[in-house]
This record gives sequence, structure tokens and C-alpha cells, in this order.
Amino acid sequence: MAPGLRRRTPGLRREEVAQLSGVGVTWYTWLEQGRPINASPQVLDAVARTLRLDRPEREHLYHLAEVPYAPDREAAAGAVAPEIQGIIDAVDPHPAVVYNARYDILATNPAYRDLFLIEQPPTSGVANVLWSLFTVPARDCPLVFRDAELPVMVATLRSAYGRHVGEPEWEGFLHALSAASPYFAQLWKSGDVLPPGPRVKTFRHKAIGELRMSSVSLSINGMPESRIVVYTPDDDESRRHTAELRERRLRRGRLRRGAGRENPAP
Repeated sequence: MAPGLRRRTPGLRREEVAQLSGVGVTWYTWLEQGRPINASPQVLDAVARTLRLDRPEREHLYHLAEVPYAPDREAAAGAVAPEIQGIIDAVDPHPAVVYNARYDILATNPAYRDLFLIEQPPTSGVANVLWSLFTVPARDCPLVFRDAELPVMVATLRSAYGRHVGEPEWEGFLHALSAASPYFAQLWKSGDVLPPGPRVKTFRHKAIGELRMSSVSLSINGMPESRIVVYTPDDDESRRHTAELRERRLRRGRLRRGAGRENPAP
């Protein structure tokens, strides 16, 4: 909350809880009073985030509101349906990815992995593009204008952070990345915020040179804090390079298939 008058007691006022949760004061008052207002899981989650409830406390809140509690609901919301994977595969040779609000990489197509020079998300966890970009040496970063692009990404991250203050997954991620990258820690302290939006980014690829790509974010029904990001070439040279990258991938695939036929398993 913004600084204000001196408080006689610690904690948030009822009006402040309502404001931070994105609900009306009257509605929140009725919630406190236990009136039959049919609170939705999304609103209860917002109140729980504001009050920084842990899992048992959140489950108790649901119980009081007489709403079924699904502990894996948030995890399920991060799962990418096959049809979404099919969409990003279909836009090849254009790079495409599904990010959540924390820039976790939920799904990619081969063109995206070529552009960012990263492997598939690990089976033991979720890859994160911010972690990849901030922890590699500057000379190896695929973004040509790194010092212009990374602050924008951090500001976009902070614009989403307000809905997740106090959540262990977010706080742990921010703490770990700040420890791993002093540059991220510096940008995070700036406090800048910026919503996702279209941009033109210049990428450096070791094999073919630079590509200027326009990024467009698309919302996903049923995944309110996730988005598809598609990169399209911004000029003729980048279009040629994009087609060349696709041909290189296809060539590698043909070579691997040929090697498999020549060396069958015993």
C-alpha cells in the first residue's frame, strides 16, 4: 500500500483488503459476515493472495465460503492442452512459445528453441526464459540489444507480481534469480511495471546471423495468466534466415533418421 497516515494497529484495513483483492468493499464485508454471496474460486484466490495465506489457510477459507477446494487447480491451469501445442507447432517456421506470468516456458515449437538456443523444458522442472537470459554470459545472450530488452521483460514480470505477492513459488523464484544475477536484482529493485505487448526484437544466431522479429502475444482461453507469443520476421533478410533455420532443422532430422536406419538396434 502507498504510504499514508500513521496506523494505530498493524495490518490491512477492510477497505485495503478489498482494494488489493479487486473486489468491492460491500462485497468483501458480506464475505467477512458469511452472507450467501456465492464467492467464486477466482475471487477467493485473490483474497488469499492479499492475505498471504498458506495452503492450509487457503483450504480453510474455501471451507468457510462453502466452495470445493481443488489444491491442484493452479497447477492444472498451467498444463498446455494438446490443441494449444498443435497451434504453436502449426505456425512453424515462425517461433512460438507458451509463457505463464512468470515467464515459465510451458510449451515451445522447434523454431522457438532454435531462436533462443535452448533445449526442451526439463522433465524434472519448468524451464524459464528469464533464468536462461539472465544467467548466460552477455556474449552468449541471443538478444542483440540485451540491455534494452531485459528491463522490459522484468517490468512485465513485475506487472504480474502484484497478483502473487507472498506466494512461495514466486518469492522463491525471485530470490533465487536475484542471487544468481546481480543485473536482474538491480532491475527488479527499479520497480518499473509494463504489461505484455508487441515489440520488434533483434536476435543473434550463431549459425546464420541476426534476425529482426516482431513478437505478438495471444491470450489463451482457460489459462488467464498464460499467453502464446509468436515471433514473425520483420524484414526480408529475417524471412530468409527464418526459412534457412527451418531447412537446417529438416536436414538434421533427415540425417538422424538416416543414421537410425544404418545402425539398427541390436
